[in-house]
Amino acid sequence: MMQKDSKIYIAGHQGLVGSALVRKLTSLGYTNIVTRTFAECDLRNQQAVNDFFELECPEYVFLAAARVGGIHANNTRPAEFIYDNLAIELNVIHAAYSYNVKKLLFLGSSCIYPRDAQQPIQESALLTGPLEPTNAPYALAKISGIGLCQAYNKQYGTNFICAMPTNLYGPGDNFDTMQAHVIPALIAKFCDAVTHNKAEVVVWGTGKVYREFLFVDDCADGLVFLMNNYNDSSICNIGTGQDIKIEELVYTLARLTGFQGQIVWDSTFPDGTPRKRLDVAKLDALGWRAKTEFEEGLKKTIEWYEKYEKKK
Repeated sequence: MMQKDSKIYIAGHQGLVGSALVRKLTSLGYTNIVTRTFAECDLRNQQAVNDFFELECPEYVFLAAARVGGIHANNTRPAEFIYDNLAIELNVIHAAYSYNVKKLLFLGSSCIYPRDAQQPIQESALLTGPLEPTNAPYALAKISGIGLCQAYNKQYGTNFICAMPTNLYGPGDNFDTMQAHVIPALIAKFCDAVTHNKAEVVVWGTGKVYREFLFVDDCADGLVFLMNNYNDSSICNIGTGQDIKIEELVYTLARLTGFQGQIVWDSTFPDGTPRKRLDVAKLDALGWRAKTEFEEGLKKTIEWYEKYEKKK
């Protein structure tokens, strides 16, 4: 278990999950958090990673660094998504072994599961069917990260654990409408439409698929819980266990942002996986569950966007 003065490295501390981890750990009284920006340490560079680990010798590592994006980004830049994520995982996980890290938590993704997995998706569904084609390269990289952790645990006796969060949203997200995930992209579109009195907002896809969403600060809380309470090589889902139809999400965000114009569905864009809801029984049995109500999380995210992102 992490002590309050344990040296904790958060890889990807400026990203959605990493920044939430900094907030959570700081609020809990952890005083020895180590970070590096991309400019200070490119995690795709093995020498840079080894130099960092040799200098800092972290005891605990949260591997939240990754190249991430929404369905359009994944679908149009597959080589970047598989190469960058594989490089980050290879370098950080091997360095954690080489420099005697006590424990590492690797952050995966629910997209590792088969496109047509039985709902809700249990951890045992991994590698039981074909992946969703629009984000398969990213998923393959994350599956490889799981394999790395499990292989190092088996051969070297390391304590590397793997958490698979559902779709995340919240403060610190990427709100670029071409690259972002669905919630931040929609928030940006609706807020812009309200500001400029636009008559309509175009939404990608049909709205007929379902997704589960987890507020990022809840995710950070769950990751800290796992770091302190979970020591198994098998993967563990993190989510709410509840999903929502994208169509309902869109109209909810329109209402919360005050948009009263027309919503136009552009079905030339892919929907992705028909449904993706995680089975969170394992984490629930360990004694953790998400606390933030969905609309409350959406309101907090909209408020953050209005305060910090809209002015850019």
